[in-house]
Amino acid sequence: QVQLVESGGGLVQAGGSLRLSCAASGGTFSTLNMGWFRQAPGKEREFVAAIRWRGGSTYYASSVKGRFTISRDNAKNVVYLQMNSVKPEDTAVYYCAATGSFYLNNGSRYDYWGQGTQVTVAS
Repeated sequence: QVQLVESGGGLVQAGGSLRLSCAASGGTFSTLNMGWFRQAPGKEREFVAAIRWRGGSTYYASSVKGRFTISRDNAKNVVYLQMNSVKPEDTAVYYCAATGSFYLNNGSRYDYWGQGTQVTVAS
């Protein structure tokens, strides 16, 4: 059983930066693919970014590509989401998730989820 705990959320001004962290425990983090998803009020959960355990390939939603960067530190069992040039529409609860699946942009393929961290971008 893998436990995921997100941190780093908060209030940030539009155009600013924020770094989210997700600490994993209880499993073999280095062989899990990791993803970030978000859910805004009244909206469905959406894919943000993902990173493979093998090779470190990364994937992004078109809405964040070029602004957000996902990375991982297998020695520390942590995955990060660096958020730059944030916009008010980035406001959401951000969730970290882990999967052994090949398909990374589909939330239903993820087996483990964190509790989420709130990100609020002020205009």
